[in-house]
Amino acid sequence: MNGFRRPAPRFHTLKPELRTLLLWLGPLLFLLLFYFLPMGSILQLSFTRGDGTTLQELAQTLGSASVRRIVGFTFGQALLATALTLLVGLPGAYLFARFRFRGRSILRALMGIPFVLPTLVVAAAFNALLGPRGWINLGLMSALNLSSPPIAFTNSLYAILLAHIFYNTTIVLRTVGDYWASLDPRLPQAALLLGASPLRSFSRITLPLLSPAIAAAALLVFLFDFTSFGVILLLGGPKFVTLEVEIYMQTVGYLNLPLAAALSVLQLLCTLLMTVVYTRLAARIQRPVERKSSVVTQQIPSGRQRIFTTVILIILVVLLLSPLVALTARSVTRVDPDRRQQSGLQTGLTLDFYRALKENPRQSLFYVPPVQAVRNSLGYAVMTVLFTLIIGLPASWALAYNHGSRLNRLLDPLLMLPVGTSAVTLGLGFLVALDHPPLDLRTSAILIPLAHSLVAFPFVVRSLTPSLRSIQPRLREAASMLGASPGKVFLRIDAPLMGRALLVAAAFAFAISMGEFGATALIARPEYPTIPIVIFRFLSQPGGMNYGQAMALSTILMLVTGSGILAIERLRFGEIGSF
Repeated sequence: MNGFRRPAPRFHTLKPELRTLLLWLGPLLFLLLFYFLPMGSILQLSFTRGDGTTLQELAQTLGSASVRRIVGFTFGQALLATALTLLVGLPGAYLFARFRFRGRSILRALMGIPFVLPTLVVAAAFNALLGPRGWINLGLMSALNLSSPPIAFTNSLYAILLAHIFYNTTIVLRTVGDYWASLDPRLPQAALLLGASPLRSFSRITLPLLSPAIAAAALLVFLFDFTSFGVILLLGGPKFVTLEVEIYMQTVGYLNLPLAAALSVLQLLCTLLMTVVYTRLAARIQRPVERKSSVVTQQIPSGRQRIFTTVILIILVVLLLSPLVALTARSVTRVDPDRRQQSGLQTGLTLDFYRALKENPRQSLFYVPPVQAVRNSLGYAVMTVLFTLIIGLPASWALAYNHGSRLNRLLDPLLMLPVGTSAVTLGLGFLVALDHPPLDLRTSAILIPLAHSLVAFPFVVRSLTPSLRSIQPRLREAASMLGASPGKVFLRIDAPLMGRALLVAAAFAFAISMGEFGATALIARPEYPTIPIVIFRFLSQPGGMNYGQAMALSTILMLVTGSGILAIERLRFGEIGSF
């Protein structure tokens, strides 16, 4: 017995709760360092005023008329935009849930592109369509021989609402439409046979079943509208300020970190409340309801159904795709403003805007060419994919293999916290918390992919978990009985079955990183800008070349993120979507 050492227990032989805890250690450490620590620092800063004044003065500041006005507008525009998004999205959700038609799959994939587009690209797309130099205004000026744009779209509430509808309709199409597609259509049909009117059948049968999905979609849309940043900043103009924009202005414009932190806490409390409600509603969508395959629930439209299908498709295509087409066309078109009124609209195809992305027109030593921003964004996106997969896989495994445990029920809602937190608030938290050893990262290039990983982390886990849960335990047990080691079981059983889900998760993380703007606007170093940062600079400067380069960069970003969502649609696991 002398010198005998008991071998360490293998991971697969540990108790389920202990295995779950070990899997959660890495993700929890990541959230602790890069979410809870920054948020705690903001909370501390909001209660410790820079001039040493008391909490009472802070309360007076938050209760001032200007702050109340900002909070009122933030809630008001979010409520109105959410209602309009449901008005547009619910008929579309019914269309994709109940009907089969030619081109359905590709259209459904294209409808998902707006959701992953950066808000700056959305603003640029509507600028290209309806802005002062947009196609519609240029066409009307040429046709009516006008000297100024007849449609005042930018710097208006209409621009904000339309951009939010464009951006968030996909959430309703996916969350409600995917759930609706799995409900048994014979239930409302039985009510009709028993004499109920179509309206009564819908209100008494279909609507109660759909209500959790509709409520979850509405709350998620409201959450994104409430924390909107790029759309308000570029399309709303100086008249319209939300909490998100005010936090950014107080941080960057006035260097008033205590007030910015106080506003961040106020916004954080609101978004966390909405996030908790959303996670409960999303869980109700998974309640036991008899679900059917799309082969049973969908039909080919006929008669009046064809008219309905055509009308809804036209509305969705015009609303969700025309801004993207206008953006692409504007990036390769030069408009001659001098000859516009004399001989009609003068346009010509050109690649000058793309060529100019590599140039330094003033030969400045401090100028960073836009093509370098493309390289920066690609590098940050690759690092984000690596970080999110490294921390996302263990969390997904814990949720999939022991999903009924108390620990998982406690920790699962934590995953949604970054989604419900303003990106600008996250950026501010990074500036406040990560400024001293051993986490002095404010001048480090790694700070940006860390911030992007925090935003992408929940989407990665939500993409991986369903795939891992679908793997039958008996496959692993059979491989183990045949003598395969745990590592070999993973390589031969788990990895091939979850390969598609890994690609979906990587595509989500890549697209989110490429387009993230809110946090990046605060923490990016001037010499290492990303594509959204450069787009914002170009749109903020006068001149046709600056505008054209903004359109070119936005088109590049749209194509990259759009390719990501098309890959997700092709590779995603299962029929039920989850945001």
